[in-house]
Amino acid sequence: MRRLSPFIALLAAACASTPPKPVEETPSQAQERRTRAPRPQYNLAGYPPAVRDGYIDGCESAKKSAYAHKDEKRFAADAQYRMGWNDGLSICAKR
Repeated sequence: MRRLSPFIALLAAACASTPPKPVEETPSQAQERRTRAPRPQYNLAGYPPAVRDGYIDGCESAKKSAYAHKDEKRFAADAQYRMGWNDGLSICAKR
């Protein structure tokens, strides 16, 4: 059995696999993947929808992510969206 142990260990080591090589992604494939990705989620329970939308847009703008967005019309017309956007921008910029 002692002679068989090194052989079994060698055989088991030969079965180890190598990780797959990373697949290169073209810019158009990357953009398509980002557009299909779900919008970021934040725990903003209890806040009005306008504040939540503004916070997410402001926070993603601070992070300079693919979801960075500022709805200019809504920012000018909706005080809750504006407050949420400003809060999201200032809080996420600190991180």
